[in-house]
Amino acid sequence: MEAGSSEADLATYGGHKREKGKLVILPRIRDPRFITVRRGGILQDDDHRLLAMWAADCAEHVLHHFEQARPTDDRPRRAIDLGRAWARGKMTWGEARTAAGHANAAARDLTGAARNAAYAAGQAAAVGHVAAHELGAAAYAIRAAWAAATEDDRVEAGRLECQWQRAQIPHEIRELVLDDQRLRNELCWFAFDC
Repeated sequence: MEAGSSEADLATYGGHKREKGKLVILPRIRDPRFITVRRGGILQDDDHRLLAMWAADCAEHVLHHFEQARPTDDRPRRAIDLGRAWARGKMTWGEARTAAGHANAAARDLTGAARNAAYAAGQAAAVGHVAAHELGAAAYAIRAAWAAATEDDRVEAGRLECQWQRAQIPHEIRELVLDDQRLRNELCWFAFDC
């Protein structure tokens, strides 16, 4: 909790907390289905890698919003590529996580679709470190699609992005992802803050 905040500043939504209006995507008590077996959870390595690939697909789908704003900055694209490289066993999660930080840095002075697209890339690269970042990649991608649309078309643009993402989920992890209460019940809330 931030200094100066009180219990009145916190609201709970579907098991996730909001602090001073900001949603905490990764709850303190994490779902064991998204924790690897090596860390005491039940997530198998193959499924973890598929989550990373799906998150990278979600981020790449909206990356053009960032690249239009900053055509010479390759940090978000590199983060997506390194997240995929981790999923293929070509590098450590630490290297991909470092790239995630660089993608997030690329977002800092931007707004709207470009910023959200860079954050989606950062989240996708971090999946190797914490599998639950797959939700962050998907949510920021939806926010990017929403922000890129006209005011009248934003909700529909977000819904279409969410539908596209769901269609991309590999069949091996489809049940895991769609059973995830965070995604099924709250993804649009994360993305649209409505």
